[in-house]
Amino acid sequence: MYEPNVVGDWQEYDEHAGLRVRVHGLERAEPPRGRDDAAEGLTYFRLRVTVENRGENRFGIHLEDGQIDVRIGPDGESAFVDWRNSQFIEGYDVYPLRRATAVMYGAAPEAALGQVDVQIQMRVDDDWADRRLWTGGIGLDEATPCAPAGAGRESLAHQVSKFLRDQAEEGTA
Repeated sequence: MYEPNVVGDWQEYDEHAGLRVRVHGLERAEPPRGRDDAAEGLTYFRLRVTVENRGENRFGIHLEDGQIDVRIGPDGESAFVDWRNSQFIEGYDVYPLRRATAVMYGAAPEAALGQVDVQIQMRVDDDWADRRLWTGGIGLDEATPCAPAGAGRESLAHQVSKFLRDQAEEGTA
């Protein structure tokens, strides 16, 4: 079964040797050019998508609007994406041992930010790379339990975090 990455994890592309990507820096943040009127009453957040080339060849990267899909809450509703404030990677050559980072601003109801899923489908040298999924949340505190996602279940982000902590504890004896 395919399992999502946790926000912050690197994901390598087998079809492009040395190329890897990660979604990280998921946090509440106000956009630099002001709020969009369509985001009235919503909480803004920011996330970063970093592409790194650890291979020997350069890659032409395209990570633009429409290639980043953000879903929030237990029902996977679409988050508002503020394209005006976001910065994408549009036709950039990433040379060996270099990185490029896209910064995306979005908005959603505060209660839904405990579960944020981000799907990326990047274009590399005019070929579409496989889709990758990251899951995380804003406001997850390890000391307090997560808000339930419905019917007494924990949110997916909390389940993933708990699983990874349990795995780390098993290996440290």
